[in-house]
Amino acid sequence: MRYVLGLDLGTSSLKGIVVNQEGRIVCTKSADYPLFNLQSGYSEQDPLDWLKAAKKVLSELKMEISDFASQLEGISFSGQMHSLVLLDENSNPLRKAILWNDVRTTEQCDTIMKECGEEILATMKNRALEGFTLPKLLWVKENEPETWKKVSKFLLPKDYLGFWMTGNIQMEYSDAAGTLLLNIAKKEWEWSVAEYFDIPKDIFPRLIGSMDQIGILREELKEEFGFTKDIPIYAGGADNACAALGAGIVEDNTGLCSIGTSGVFLTYEAISEKDYKGKLHFFNHVINDHFYSMGVTLAAGHSLSWFKNTFANDENFEELLSKVSTISPGAEGLLFAPYIVGERTPHFDSKVRGSFIGIDTRHQLAHFTRAVMEGITFSLKDSQDLVIKYADKELDKIVSIGGGAKSEEWLQMQADIFQTTIVTLTNEQGPGLGAAMIAAIGCKWFNDFQECVQTFISYGKEYKPIQKNVERYKEVYSRYKEVYPAIKEVSLSVL
Repeated sequence: MRYVLGLDLGTSSLKGIVVNQEGRIVCTKSADYPLFNLQSGYSEQDPLDWLKAAKKVLSELKMEISDFASQLEGISFSGQMHSLVLLDENSNPLRKAILWNDVRTTEQCDTIMKECGEEILATMKNRALEGFTLPKLLWVKENEPETWKKVSKFLLPKDYLGFWMTGNIQMEYSDAAGTLLLNIAKKEWEWSVAEYFDIPKDIFPRLIGSMDQIGILREELKEEFGFTKDIPIYAGGADNACAALGAGIVEDNTGLCSIGTSGVFLTYEAISEKDYKGKLHFFNHVINDHFYSMGVTLAAGHSLSWFKNTFANDENFEELLSKVSTISPGAEGLLFAPYIVGERTPHFDSKVRGSFIGIDTRHQLAHFTRAVMEGITFSLKDSQDLVIKYADKELDKIVSIGGGAKSEEWLQMQADIFQTTIVTLTNEQGPGLGAAMIAAIGCKWFNDFQECVQTFISYGKEYKPIQKNVERYKEVYSRYKEVYPAIKEVSLSVL
């Protein structure tokens, strides 16, 4: 049996997925690592903990699969975007990594947009937000000058993992697109921005493609895990790009709805000339010279988890969601705005807060549950509306993954609200599968991504819009869009 391995370096754990040539998932293993919240708004991890997790995953895979050490043919990665890893002259981490969900850099974001906003939007296709890498670099430069003096290179998490495995330093395009320092169309570092903010050129890693081989597994690791032959290592991609690949999003007019802790509405883009004016994120795809646009709901599944834990802690999710079918679309006038930790798309407002609107005495737990599910989906529809408005693009189908794909009622709700056919996956594995697919193509198992998708991706049940529900949700969504402007100032006054 021949295998490839996809390693997904997430925010809470590293997951390894072993896949064979038939696209069958042979084994998965994961290892957790701690998150450090030094103070409010700070979120950090120790890069050395990622390496410990990788060793643990490799060891467990070797124990589980008898011929893993002799038949593994390639490794690739997916990883959390934006998080900043700083290396010294000996390529050791200088400090803990500042993660994508760290929000200490508001001041730096304001400065970037005030002084270089037009150029940032024109060439990087995104506005400066706290999650991106450039503001983190500026924060370290301004607040930790002694650390800054020692910086030899900066990397992103999965690229650091690739360096550890091969000894070679690089960053691939889909992840570099989230730094606010990459010219998206030209696939080059934008030196004018680096020079403006006095970021030395020599700390930038070389740029490569997602399927490029970055080296072979270091001899030390090869011996430690008993591999009998050289293992090629491929660059991999950003987690959202790999998740899109792992869901088969490899053609235009196809979208992805991912409802995890946060929510993502993503569409494949064939050309770089799209101008969403910073309203949506726009990044390089792992597919060479292709792109994707993306909107984000900060508290998607997080809203539902919060609701369950607060008001229905004695029920599991299956029990909670099973009652939703008894409530008609629109939850009998009850609306929920999922802004419990602020909101990203389309409002870019870290201070707004969530709300239930329209509560009356007839509303029971099931009404509130349905309203939460609808509010999350409306928030993602805001991103779909931006795709329609700025790209004049109607989607043929949307692949639904994550927690939102585990409930038939929620899947039908998505079809009705998005007014688009919703498709599920028979074996959803997320970004790790996309990473494994990159390794498979790198190993020449397939000629291109489309061929790989045909083998690795299998679709399940489809959910088509029900017209009477579509009409009802049009009315409810128009009311939902009035909520943000109505509560914005109130949120500010209570914080």
